[in-house]
Amino acid sequence: MPTATQAQRARKTRGMQSRAALPVLALDAGNYDLKFYSGSGHPKAIRSVRFQLPQGRDPVSFSDASPLIELPDGRRYHFGAQAYKYRRQQQTVVENKVELARLHLYACLEPIDDARSEFPLALFVSTPDPARNAASLEQQLLGAHEFKRNGVEFRVQVESVKVVREGMGAYYHASQQGLIPDSGYTIVVDIGGGTWLTRLIDADGEVIDENVMDRGGTYELATAIGFDHRLTDALGTTADPCVVMDGFRMDHAYADTGLSWADWLDEYLEPWFKDIFQRIKAQYTPYMPRVTRFLVTGGGSHLIAERLAGRRLFAVVGDPQFANVRGLYLLSTDTQLCMTPA
Repeated sequence: MPTATQAQRARKTRGMQSRAALPVLALDAGNYDLKFYSGSGHPKAIRSVRFQLPQGRDPVSFSDASPLIELPDGRRYHFGAQAYKYRRQQQTVVENKVELARLHLYACLEPIDDARSEFPLALFVSTPDPARNAASLEQQLLGAHEFKRNGVEFRVQVESVKVVREGMGAYYHASQQGLIPDSGYTIVVDIGGGTWLTRLIDADGEVIDENVMDRGGTYELATAIGFDHRLTDALGTTADPCVVMDGFRMDHAYADTGLSWADWLDEYLEPWFKDIFQRIKAQYTPYMPRVTRFLVTGGGSHLIAERLAGRRLFAVVGDPQFANVRGLYLLSTDTQLCMTPA
């Protein structure tokens, strides 16, 4: 006979049985990547970099992975890796991503069934601090939207916007994967590009404490590495932290220069890692005896996955870059998943 908690968790995680008729997009607009998922295939990502083209400038080639957005007033924005081919591109990691919500949505909207570009939409988004940002996100995203994406005219009516605490999607996804114990507390540690955050969650799925660090994500680690003379001397100039962040996923190499910090990465990674977990321990000291799982997720978690391997209390979500957006999509398939208030 299943326990009440097991039955509750089963209701949370069986959501794939009932899909809403309204098209759904789960959107996790991160500082490093814009992640999105419509329920089929694998979630997708677009590098969170853009360039606003002057009226007299032709764009370089665009694609679904690096889309060109055109607004009715004539403004044009090129997103993704191709934005690096222009000078003075804009990096979301050093901006307020909430203010860019509408543009980020346009970058991530693709035609339905490769053909339909006029449709209603239910939107599920996350933000580190819903209490502060939910109203602004809803104001920007609800209603009618007209724009061009890669030359295709879109007319989209956003019927609903559900704003969820960032990191909770990863918790829902991990619960479905059987990574959350039936008892005790879970601490979600979400390490992103610009920020890292924690949520303390009880066995009923309630958030009972939390902390959002506006700094300290992989951008801070990349900035520190970018000042190291072993890199700057070889480059002959300062290193771009965002290019270093790209290198974290490509053998720790600085673009195509052949320069790498892999041999001395630990000199920076170790104190960065320790600082995060010392802060977690300090905040949650009274709860530690009842913590049964540290769930580590987010696009920066791969940097510390090896250090956590084999530790009984720790679990790193598989494909952590997309765990949050997968969990957001689960909310569209079963409202029982939404156990915590936004």
